[in-house]
Amino acid sequence: MVDEPDTPRPDGGDSADGDDATPFVHAPVMAELIVDLLRDVPDGLYVDATLGGGGHAEAVLDAHPGLRLLGLDRDDAAIAAASARLARFGDRVRIVRSGFEDLERIVNETLASDRTDQPDQTGSASAADETRGVSAVLFDLGVSSPQLDEAERGFSYRSGAPLDMRMDRRQAFSAVDVVNEYSFPQLARVIETYGEERFGGRIARAIVDARPIQNTAHLAEVVRAAIPAAARRSGGHPAKRTFQAIRMEVNRELDQLAEALDGAISVLAPGGRMVVMSYHSLEDRMVKQAMRDAETGGCTCPQGLPCVCGAEPTVRLLKRGAWKATEEEVAANRRAESVRIRAAERLIPESA
Repeated sequence: MVDEPDTPRPDGGDSADGDDATPFVHAPVMAELIVDLLRDVPDGLYVDATLGGGGHAEAVLDAHPGLRLLGLDRDDAAIAAASARLARFGDRVRIVRSGFEDLERIVNETLASDRTDQPDQTGSASAADETRGVSAVLFDLGVSSPQLDEAERGFSYRSGAPLDMRMDRRQAFSAVDVVNEYSFPQLARVIETYGEERFGGRIARAIVDARPIQNTAHLAEVVRAAIPAAARRSGGHPAKRTFQAIRMEVNRELDQLAEALDGAISVLAPGGRMVVMSYHSLEDRMVKQAMRDAETGGCTCPQGLPCVCGAEPTVRLLKRGAWKATEEEVAANRRAESVRIRAAERLIPESA
């Protein structure tokens, strides 16, 4: 079942574009590890906050028959692909077209609906109510391979295409607005912050001077020319960081992630787990901090001394640091090369 929220999206817009000619085929990164991390969660609702083509969701549902899926995604092409891929699971699957910043609200509405529609034989609360939350939440952040491969989406610097980069094509704001309308200070801030690009100021000035920039090929050439020749000889395509930064600005990725992480932790049932796959250092730092805050309860006491501030931890970390892909996993799926995976489990209250 696929739902679209009745309320307007914050990054809203009109209707979605038509059918895509390119099939949305996306190989899930490190699916075996994700399945292992979620294998022991309690039966109940599993939230895939970045559903994509449904690869991780399919693996988890196959491995854990006691889980039902609530899948979220902003991309119409991804939803179509996931709906087809997961159709065999029937009513174990519900898909909502939404960004993950609305995760907490959508989860609470889903659990409330479950309690109404599926009371047990005694008329008491459903299993979802008894566990007081969801069994698992998975985030697979960043842009997917099909989005990069479909030239007309404008995510890639490797082919000429409209300056788009919208994950949700209902929103009006796109890369063309960032590239051609942002002031020099705004553009430099975006490139330096989100792209962690040391030549952000030079690139921003070159973009402003070259306006109007019509397509991704033009943008990539402007960026390449702005970077000193010596710096272009290593580190991959010279426009990679700038394109990444503009994409993150268009889709408000970091702003939405901060809200979503807190919401995900709050809706976890005791014993439920949150797993986050990051591909960008800024994202990974945000994930690490959110989990650290939950692990300590936001304790402000000096490190090494007993806590006297009354902070109460809500999760335990499943690993100090992050899981990274092995050489074999990178060989099987190149996208795994930069992934960092962190996971936390909601604590069971001492009074339970």
